[in-house]
Amino acid sequence: MILIATLTVHPDRIEAFRDYERKAARIMERHGGGIERAIELAPDPEDFYHRETHLVTFPDAKSLEAYRNDPDFKALASTREACILATAIRYGEPGPEYHSA
Repeated sequence: MILIATLTVHPDRIEAFRDYERKAARIMERHGGGIERAIELAPDPEDFYHRETHLVTFPDAKSLEAYRNDPDFKALASTREACILATAIRYGEPGPEYHSA
């Protein structure tokens, strides 16, 4: 299972966000998941927020649910709320692979 998560981060809390993401990634690993790629998006001229899109994988929906219910993950909720202003998540599955000839 694949999640594409776009996170809007308060610009004054980027270091706290990075620390939160490192901790969350360690918890994901316990459930078979992980952040496969993090992409810093170009700044939006309309605002001053930092945005990142993460490609996150889990073996299945049950593993994702176990991660979300993990007590250590839930303990990070106040840290997350302090630095992440908004999250947009899309779910997907692996698609075809494209290679140049």
